[in-house]
Amino acid sequence: MSKPKKEADVRFGKFGTVSFTTLTKVNDFIDHLENGKVMATHCKTCNTTFFPPRADCCHCLSSDMTWQEVSGNGKLVTYSRLKFAPMGFDGDLPYCIALLDYGDYRVFGRLDSALDDSEIRIGMPMTTVANRLPNGQLNYVFKKA
Repeated sequence: MSKPKKEADVRFGKFGTVSFTTLTKVNDFIDHLENGKVMATHCKTCNTTFFPPRADCCHCLSSDMTWQEVSGNGKLVTYSRLKFAPMGFDGDLPYCIALLDYGDYRVFGRLDSALDDSEIRIGMPMTTVANRLPNGQLNYVFKKA
């Protein structure tokens, strides 16, 4: 007797303007975004935090990971306004990509499109928030704290 076929967990296909993968070991990231939380993973063995989330630690090779919310304020390290974009992102132009420093880890993403350029300052406090795109896809953006 054959085992029933297990369906693939393709939740990650809901992530981003254009989803480049549907299968990952951190599909719960999507459930957290749907619940309004941006989450990193934290290795219980060597105490390292990862964003984007990882299922396995690249330092100690442990899979003993836990979810940790990306909360509080990060500091804007750098940003760039894009005038050209890869295929699939051209409808979003122009937009800003940025890097926030949370101390133990850094988060790469987009600045909120509602943020005026005159308000952007390196070192400014920002938060990372879950976001639903007009097409129903999920992502996260950086907002002014």
